[in-house]
Amino acid sequence: MGSLTQQLTVLVARSFEACGLDPKFGEVVVSQRPELGQFQCNGALPAARIARKSPRDVAQAVVDALSERAWFADVSLAGPGFVNLTLTDEALAAFLRQTASDERLGCDPADEPEVVLIDFGGPNVAKAMHVGHLRSSIIGDCLQRLFRFAGHRVVSDVHLGDWGTQMGMLICEMRRRRPDLPYFDAGFAGPYPAEPPVTIDDLEQMYPAVSARCKEDDVEADAARQATVDLQEGRPGYRALWQHFVDVSLAGLRRDFGRLGVTFDLWLGESHAHSRIAALIERLKAQGFAARSEGAWIVPLGAGEGEGKELPPLLLVKSDGAVLYGTTDLATLEERVQDVGARRVLYVVDQRQALHFQQVFRAARLTGVAGETALEHIAFGTVNGPDGKPFKTRTGGVMRLQDLIGLAVEQVARRMEEAGVAQGYSEEERRDIAHKVGLAAVKFADLSNHRLSNYIFDLDKFTRFEGKTGPYLQYAAVRIQSILRKAEERGLAPGELLAPSATAERDLMLRMGQLPDAVGAALAERAPNFLCEHLYELSQAWSRFYQQCHILSEPDEARRDSWLALAALCLRQIQLVLHLLGIEVPERM
Repeated sequence: MGSLTQQLTVLVARSFEACGLDPKFGEVVVSQRPELGQFQCNGALPAARIARKSPRDVAQAVVDALSERAWFADVSLAGPGFVNLTLTDEALAAFLRQTASDERLGCDPADEPEVVLIDFGGPNVAKAMHVGHLRSSIIGDCLQRLFRFAGHRVVSDVHLGDWGTQMGMLICEMRRRRPDLPYFDAGFAGPYPAEPPVTIDDLEQMYPAVSARCKEDDVEADAARQATVDLQEGRPGYRALWQHFVDVSLAGLRRDFGRLGVTFDLWLGESHAHSRIAALIERLKAQGFAARSEGAWIVPLGAGEGEGKELPPLLLVKSDGAVLYGTTDLATLEERVQDVGARRVLYVVDQRQALHFQQVFRAARLTGVAGETALEHIAFGTVNGPDGKPFKTRTGGVMRLQDLIGLAVEQVARRMEEAGVAQGYSEEERRDIAHKVGLAAVKFADLSNHRLSNYIFDLDKFTRFEGKTGPYLQYAAVRIQSILRKAEERGLAPGELLAPSATAERDLMLRMGQLPDAVGAALAERAPNFLCEHLYELSQAWSRFYQQCHILSEPDEARRDSWLALAALCLRQIQLVLHLLGIEVPERM
């Protein structure tokens, strides 16, 4: 079905084609000068250069050839050849009626659905999730929702950091604290204990301690590296202890992601691809892609045919035999292509990792690991404090994600108290509302910025119930829900959607016609801020309509029922976009 601009583009493109011009010049956009028209087409200017004609003459010919003139209340020319279009109110209402009958609200599914694997979240075993995991988790979750809505088969993978040097560090720290455990006895025949020797709190305390020592003591660092190699080579005691670390960490991570409202299809770690690494490396050696360099094995990348700048080589195997992230990423990609059948893989990772992904992607294409699969690094900026530096706690530490969410929920609870929101509700319902609104505040604040931008974390601003915030948008949905409930209690129901009778009504309908454009732009750019912008503009348009058009007190029954239909359709749009953003709407506030 498409948006208003998409349907108008089809009509205007036919006019260009009827004039012997390329229909691509018929693109229609929302007008930048609404006093001249609701929509505009700027294609006459570039078309005229190719046709070697006057732009205004081309524009006039296109207008003369425009079919379906019943759509338009006005078609005019401006400037050197801009075509301005204004719909009739009936055409606008007819479009909205068509939208209301479509369960997808006019958003067409993908023409060629793909298997899309989205790698996001990326927490490390034994480390608490912190503010640095926020953007990957929120952006990645929004993208998996968007791609699913578009009709693609999405597989999301948390891709745990469970196989690097930090595992060797933890093994050494455990041996230092509990040398009596059987995991360190090379002669122990098993079975190893079923119960883990540590809690998540133990792990979160152990890692910073051993990490600090390894930075200061080369002997400690060498021991951790050797433990990592022994683990990766399959030492039984280390593997058993490592499994405990993973199991304990996963329980905490599932809880943290659950608080954030984020889910995954796969909870695999870097270790999952380890069994493929040896064969992959041997193949790369045999095919001449891998080369020896100072005792290590590398994949030289060079400039790459049509790839742009020269890149440093990808390190496959260190001189001590340990593999690195790049090796694991190649093996993981091979598995995703061969076993999952992914035809597009998105890595939602901090933009500071750009060089790493440039190396991995080029190596994957050079060696054939990627096959025909498209690879994308969905980079993002940082969450900063008021000083413009990465966000920290008041004591200068990295803030844990659960603490950040807790702060948002507490701030929302205070605002609810001050504003008299949810008064008279049970304590349980108030807590549930505060949690949903707190998450909305954090998520919308993040997603409303373009993902490549850094932003300042300002909890006071994010949790307001007015302005461009998540709570404001939730409140708009709750207000519509309340109107529809009251209407139902009075035995009223939405009727046929009539042509608009007021400016605010017309503006709301026009804004609602732009939903497919926002969804399409968010998908094409992998940028949820397009959804946020549409949702905010839609909520503002609703607010103006609500102030001018008093739905339940309208004496004209047909008009009242039409407004109820418009309210119901607006609610569906708001709920859809909030769902794509990963934001829940309370039943009431």
